[in-house]
Amino acid sequence: MTVSCSAGRRPHRRPLVALIACVAALGMLSACGEAADSSSASSSSSAASSSSSSTTGGTGTSSGSASGSTSTNDSTSTGNGTKATDALAKLPVKGRAPKTGYSRDQFGPAWADVDGNGCDTRNDILARDMQNVTYKSGTHNCVVTSGTLADPYTGKTINFKRGQNTSSAVQIDHVVALSDAWQKGAQQIGADRRKQLANDPYNLLAVDGPANQQKSDGDAATWLPSNKSYRCAYVARQIGMKTKYSLWVTQAEHDAMATILATCPTQTVPTSGGNGTESSGSTGSAHTWAVTPSPPASASTPAATSTPSATSGSSSGTSSNSSSDSNVTYRNCAAVRAAGKAPLHRGDPGYSSKLDRDGDGVACE
Repeated sequence: MTVSCSAGRRPHRRPLVALIACVAALGMLSACGEAADSSSASSSSSAASSSSSSTTGGTGTSSGSASGSTSTNDSTSTGNGTKATDALAKLPVKGRAPKTGYSRDQFGPAWADVDGNGCDTRNDILARDMQNVTYKSGTHNCVVTSGTLADPYTGKTINFKRGQNTSSAVQIDHVVALSDAWQKGAQQIGADRRKQLANDPYNLLAVDGPANQQKSDGDAATWLPSNKSYRCAYVARQIGMKTKYSLWVTQAEHDAMATILATCPTQTVPTSGGNGTESSGSTGSAHTWAVTPSPPASASTPAATSTPSATSGSSSGTSSNSSSDSNVTYRNCAAVRAAGKAPLHRGDPGYSSKLDRDGDGVACE
């Protein structure tokens, strides 16, 4: 639209009226321009808002938003639905450090009551992992005397009964063995953190005693449960523990874990303790608690001591060995395990009531 504000060639014909008409026409043009600009800005704003909403709904809040930056998938936490293969990919791969300086004592007292519920960790795990549990009278439902275990390592159903000759059938396994942890980063995490690791229910399972002894302090590269249906959950829990306590894996261990997880690519890192396994229905022999994998003796591990009269050089021949056995003493359970004698039963050489904390006739379980 073109408007001419010229008064024309005949200024004597009402020039004031023509000027007013010209000004009015210019005003209409200006209003039309502003309306068009406003409509365009509104459309742009709406599109930007729609784009922002789409982005937020798809991936979470922008990193530029301080108030919405909390993540629900903290990679350092245990579980939270994290795929085990993803968590494994984030674990450092290093060589095994020397075992120098390792002893069970480096991880605090065995089976400490870390949760303050009045029961030691061993009995807490027995009660958690077994069914039909009964307790010793006068212990406020603390000391487990019997129960039925669906063993995750063998797939057997084990009827547990506490006693001098039966308790060792079911043992408490550290899924990541303490010796293995020591050689793969636990030396650096401090005494308090190591005590938490040793008593963390996430790392503890009630299992078949012989299977636990066979495992010893092996990692996934050297030992896996004979129950193949549990292997995915087993290595996933090891990965969860190593993530939680900033431990690493060796290359062989990493490769063994990856091989297992290739058979179950949707396996997630467990979010809580317990075996999460159904019984196969077969019935095995009695299952018992036994404490920790027996570490080999080292320079810093207290050793068993015997009286000078009970030496192998005694001239009394075979009676010397009997005397030595009867006089052997152990400073603590770490020394018992270092000597390969755990658990000790009442009447065994070296048994002492001070080592049998719950008085059931079985020491250093």
